[in-house]
Amino acid sequence: MTDDSAPTRYTGMRLDARAVRVLAHPLRSRILGRLRLHGPATATELATELHTNTGATSYHLRALESVELVVDTEEGAGRRRLWRASTDYHSWTDSDFADDEDARTALGWLQRDYVRQLAERAEQWLDVSETWPPEWTDALGLDDSVLFLTPEQLAAMGEELDAVLARYRDAGRGDPRARRIHAFQFTRPVELLPPDAAPASPAPGA
Repeated sequence: MTDDSAPTRYTGMRLDARAVRVLAHPLRSRILGRLRLHGPATATELATELHTNTGATSYHLRALESVELVVDTEEGAGRRRLWRASTDYHSWTDSDFADDEDARTALGWLQRDYVRQLAERAEQWLDVSETWPPEWTDALGLDDSVLFLTPEQLAAMGEELDAVLARYRDAGRGDPRARRIHAFQFTRPVELLPPDAAPASPAPGA
């Protein structure tokens, strides 16, 4: 018997240039996201959910496997291989690809695809939010803030937010009222010119 209240192990991997190039594909990106959100699936199941064919899905699963983003669970029956995501998340550092134009191009596409997926998932929630009870709709939704930070302070804030998410990741495990929550982080400068092209805005109240 498993203990539903036991914390789960949260694993990640750092993408290298090859993994970025492999993942920068609309179907591969969605296959990986589906496996992470909803657990293991066969190529046939994924093809049905993602509105494609099994052959294409199998091909892209093997591509993801080649960079260790997905693995065969070896639990499938016959030719129905059961696939799962190898980790819960991936990360990267933009400057790692400063000298690799192909990787930079792939990373640019991938990040824009994640923004598109964020907008799609946000609209899916808005479409059904009125069917949820107030204690959930009052706590879920959108929020934004304007901050005045140095790059070092921004990095420190990111580390603190990661620590908060880690503290709450399994906080509701074992409680029948708990639901999985998808949290996104996105930061952008208000002035879009690079720092050496425009003076910094004054701090609020300065």
